[in-house]
Amino acid sequence: MVLSPAAPVGLPPLEEAYEQCRRETERWAKTFYLGTLLMPPEKRRAIWAIYVWCRRTDELMDSPEAQALPVGELAARLDRWEERTRALFAGQVRDGLDRVMADVLEHFPQPLDPYLQMIEGQRMDLRCHRYANFAELELYCFRVAGTVGLMTQEVMGLDPAYTTAPWSERPNTSEAAVALGIANQLTNILRDVGEDRGRGRIYLPQEDLERFGYSEQELLAGTLNDNWRALMAFQLERARHWFGRSEAGVRWLAADARWPVWASLRLYRGILDAIERLNYDVFNHRAYVPRAGKFLDLPVSYVIAQAR
Repeated sequence: MVLSPAAPVGLPPLEEAYEQCRRETERWAKTFYLGTLLMPPEKRRAIWAIYVWCRRTDELMDSPEAQALPVGELAARLDRWEERTRALFAGQVRDGLDRVMADVLEHFPQPLDPYLQMIEGQRMDLRCHRYANFAELELYCFRVAGTVGLMTQEVMGLDPAYTTAPWSERPNTSEAAVALGIANQLTNILRDVGEDRGRGRIYLPQEDLERFGYSEQELLAGTLNDNWRALMAFQLERARHWFGRSEAGVRWLAADARWPVWASLRLYRGILDAIERLNYDVFNHRAYVPRAGKFLDLPVSYVIAQAR
């Protein structure tokens, strides 16, 4: 299906709408934004548009304004957003974000399902504030972040050599894209434990808390002890495992996408190292990769991307 980016009278010009997406991405996702700047213009603009759509979806639940709304209103907002998303894929354009997304879908056709899955992930936050085991958490991570890999894989593209390589050497690139999204979300969860507890949410699996002898009450109180550090070390290794699963797919991306994706992967994985440097104190500190560290890593990521 080809969607026309032509907009009704009164909507911003396409270039202006893309610029708004760029500014929003730069403001809210600095590490991610740095990686997109390494892409060709058409690809980077598409990624900015998809990011903003995902951010708008997330804000339906997590913006300061949303935090004050009753559950019923939040559910209704998600329902309306789903209706609007379905309409967008049917070619209906209502505002600047719709216009750039229509343009993205015209140049990089993709299915509707990942977008609906992300909305369903937001619905999970309405009814589930605890996860019994990792299988439950993995489903949540897939919906709110693994789907981003599916949304963007057509934009990234594949190296022509992928189609001629022996079957035994071809990884499932969709699975790798999902794995990177899950790895990023697990990293977010570990970085934001302190913030999430303030909203009554605990994403660390309950079975892991029990396994390491660390109670929910201790987590809510921000208790730092050996059990907490052992629990967090285990969670970090799990996240690193998912980053590792994604690497096979990154190696087969189109040449103009490999460097930015490697850079984003390595910089986001660096947040895990930052958590370790804080001795796992994510209650009182926010883990991040310093700006200088980001720029120093870029040539390393470039070398890795060329080696494929």
